[in-house]
Amino acid sequence: MTTSLITTDAMDRLSSSPLYCAPGGIAIVAAWLYHIFDCMMTIHLTEVNPFAKTREQERMSKNPSFHFTTEAGGSTRLSARVAETLLGKIREGELAAGARLPSEDALAKHFGVSRTVIREAMASLRAEGAIATRHGIGAFVLGAAERASPPADALTLQSVASLLNVLEVRRSIEAATAAHAAARRSEDHLTDIRKALDAIARATARGSDGVEEDVRFHLAISRATGNPYWVQLVESYAEQIRQAVRVTRANEARRADFARQVKVEHERIVDAIAAGDTARARKAAAAHMEHAVRRVSAADRDFWQGEGGELARGLLQGKRSD
Repeated sequence: MTTSLITTDAMDRLSSSPLYCAPGGIAIVAAWLYHIFDCMMTIHLTEVNPFAKTREQERMSKNPSFHFTTEAGGSTRLSARVAETLLGKIREGELAAGARLPSEDALAKHFGVSRTVIREAMASLRAEGAIATRHGIGAFVLGAAERASPPADALTLQSVASLLNVLEVRRSIEAATAAHAAARRSEDHLTDIRKALDAIARATARGSDGVEEDVRFHLAISRATGNPYWVQLVESYAEQIRQAVRVTRANEARRADFARQVKVEHERIVDAIAAGDTARARKAAAAHMEHAVRRVSAADRDFWQGEGGELARGLLQGKRSD
């Protein structure tokens, strides 16, 4: 039996707190509560049938090459600890060149972390040049010859982590704003959202990156909530969102299938908002951000050592100037 993490007494204290009463406080607290709920759902999902093992899990438990451990303690991000553990196995030869890594699900269950953590770790390993992804097959360990070029510098790795952090925050915010927009939008709001979506298509058709149009699309959804504090919350992250969109769109422009996926994901969000389906709108917006993480995680070392790394560093520069 699961005990609620949010008691009535806690809610009473929260509603009278300075954070709640401050300008924008309601929206910030709402986003915070949504994040807690999301975490609770993640925890509950990992508890389902913990004794069931997939073939990959059996392989990991029986084959020393796939028997990983994580060290407890410290303030290092979970994804960094997972990446360091895997990288250590690669350097020690326990994960040989050409070996295919287990699936995201299998790794997540093995390490006791979420799939998001695994995707972040995979992105770091790709930036390091330790692994490569073969589309539709999986991630493979690269040999010494394939890793001949210098690994990504520390600043690039920090930039990748910062980008994934922004996408994590956007997931909670945009899932909530899409759901509220579906419940409250007016016909004028819906027209503005559709115009913003069309603007993205026109921008990409003429060869533009569509970054500003993409940002305006998500702002139009926040305005459709009818709550000015959601708009303020989104606008407060506008520069970080803009920098993140620059990276994700640059990555998506390199593959036609990625560009098509983004278009379909945007259309699903709009369709759900138009239908007034709050659950579907929330799910579509959350899936859009989850897929953005997957697309970023699939980017190879060349991207991070080139255009992707340069664009991602803009996030760190913005952070230092705050």
